[in-house]
Amino acid sequence: MNFLSHYYFERENPDSHMVIGVVLPDFIKNAHKDWNLNPQKQEALFLTDPVHWSILTGWKRHLEVDRLFHNSDFFIGQTASLKQLILPVLHSGPVKPFFLAHIALELLLDHLLSLDTSISIQKFYEQLGLANDAQLQSFLQLAGIRDLELFLRFLNNFISSRYLLSYQKIENITYALNRICMRLWTDPLSKEQLDELTTSLILFTAGIKDNYKTIFEEIEQKL
Repeated sequence: MNFLSHYYFERENPDSHMVIGVVLPDFIKNAHKDWNLNPQKQEALFLTDPVHWSILTGWKRHLEVDRLFHNSDFFIGQTASLKQLILPVLHSGPVKPFFLAHIALELLLDHLLSLDTSISIQKFYEQLGLANDAQLQSFLQLAGIRDLELFLRFLNNFISSRYLLSYQKIENITYALNRICMRLWTDPLSKEQLDELTTSLILFTAGIKDNYKTIFEEIEQKL
């Protein structure tokens, strides 16, 4: 799941450090695709500081939500459906259909949530800002981050740009998907393919917008 989808489960959580912990695994990967932190494997490092423990609790909740999501019938079925829908778009080029369908489904869930009044993007950003402090930095240092300054540049830019507001337009979901693909391949999608992809995403979203919340309800019951 992506940023807003993870936040959905913490939308009423007043603990800003746990909230940032819930999205921290994805922040790490977005800051540098080759970084792999596993603080959940060294919990003893974080036991003595309540704030560190809150961040770690959020981190572990992120892992559990992703596990439940990726093993759900919703994910398996909808990824397969979306893959079939975008296959004609990917008639040429290096992009793998399952990979694109997987990422697109997660971003489309965030798109739908960005239009939903049940969560507040503004509140999410406010909580991220509150948790962007010295204790977050010390948590990351204990977890073994390679370049704290690089990560903080990413985080500060993410917070100041209010990037997730752009998810309200489906064209920006296509843009985000292309940016992700560009990290893996050179010139992954042509302009024509991007236009066709947007059309396919609009069609797919229309088919799930009335019942997409079922996967969130299912996961919430298991947490």
